[in-house]
Amino acid sequence: QVQLVESGGGLVQPGGSLRLSCATSGFTLANYAIGWFRQAPGKEREGVSCSSSSNGSTYYADSVKGRFTISRDNAKNTVYLQMNNLKPEDTAVYYCARYRGPVPYGLWRSRAMYHYWGQGTQVTVSS
Repeated sequence: QVQLVESGGGLVQPGGSLRLSCATSGFTLANYAIGWFRQAPGKEREGVSCSSSSNGSTYYADSVKGRFTISRDNAKNTVYLQMNNLKPEDTAVYYCARYRGPVPYGLWRSRAMYHYWGQGTQVTVSS
């Protein structure tokens, strides 16, 4: 069955870095775009980044551009989110999810287009 498992979250000081991993199984990662979302307490789940599979395109929310980098290793069935210069407002539960196809184009932020989700990993940025 399709599974996505996030790891790498934790407590970090402002300005610090974390690398999240999304280990996938049950499908061929090379055939699907993978997105990262986050949800802070009392807020809606929002798109952070997405990696398409067939054309190598990546997408970022304006709030994380220049600080976060998404990458994938299809051979290891894993997608990464490198987060640098973290800010308190980055505090949230981070989820990875499988898009319905290989390239999301302008729909990468749409939660309804993602059919499978991981359980999430907590990221807390605080001094």
